[in-house]
Amino acid sequence: MYDVIIIGGGPAGLNAAMVLGRCRRRVLLFDTGKPRNRWSHSMNGFISRDGINPQEFLELGRAELQKYKVEVVCKLVKTATYSKGHFVVNDDEGTVYTSHKLLLATGLKDKLPNLPGLEELYGKSVHHCQYCDGWESRDKAIAVYGQGRRGVGQSLAMKTWSDSVTLYTDGTNKLTQSDWDKLKLNGIAVCTDKIARLEGEDGKLQRIVLQNGEVQEQQAMFFNTGTKQQCDLGTQLGCEFTSKGVIKTRRLQKSNIPGLFVAGDAARDVQMVIVAAAEGMKAGVAINMELEQLYLKREPQAGNKPVAV
Repeated sequence: MYDVIIIGGGPAGLNAAMVLGRCRRRVLLFDTGKPRNRWSHSMNGFISRDGINPQEFLELGRAELQKYKVEVVCKLVKTATYSKGHFVVNDDEGTVYTSHKLLLATGLKDKLPNLPGLEELYGKSVHHCQYCDGWESRDKAIAVYGQGRRGVGQSLAMKTWSDSVTLYTDGTNKLTQSDWDKLKLNGIAVCTDKIARLEGEDGKLQRIVLQNGEVQEQQAMFFNTGTKQQCDLGTQLGCEFTSKGVIKTRRLQKSNIPGLFVAGDAARDVQMVIVAAAEGMKAGVAINMELEQLYLKREPQAGNKPVAV
């Protein structure tokens, strides 16, 4: 029986594991090695680690856990259940693990636009987060992708980093008159034609080819096509979800299930590495406090007097 099982070895899971390891708890961390940002070459906006390779960041975190004797298992968790005050976890090889507390730090997946040529550019010049990669795209010709009205807000936001912003709605035309007015007022071009493909070299976007044969020169693209949960463990456990598809959490990352905590992108809409790490810290502290309540004796047994020193 573990004190806590953590599912997810990203910044939230790693930081929680460190806190709990320092509290001398028996911790088991599951990590499949497939973080959301694995396509990116740099991780930005994390004080003292700005620009670090995401994989290097995770390796540093795992190395720091060794002195706290946190167990790390590189396996996929298939099922998780809550029964009689403890959690039962099964990996993809059928091994069963139990714990008093459970932390989900499983993250989200980005729904990538279905555009030929995008895969070779994703994480290099095609991105989903302006706060993560806007600086690196400053003063470039920036394309924003969003069908219907989904790209309006992001295209307006990208004016913070560049004067050259074009919104691509990819064959849809659902913009309201108010949308058109805001975009025109802020000097944002709009293309409603269907996109045929993206073209570039060495990971750098160079042009967008439309189905009508027109070619438009662009140097970066940001998209807003939504996200989904990395796995269905939250659903299995009976978690409550918000309208945005993330797990609803209370104070200190607590879920609606006793003893179950959620941290990182799976639980919040501010999807930044440094926020995920902070939530992992909060969850770790809260879990340890609950374990203290579990283990500490509250009432002296009959005849058991304190020892005088």
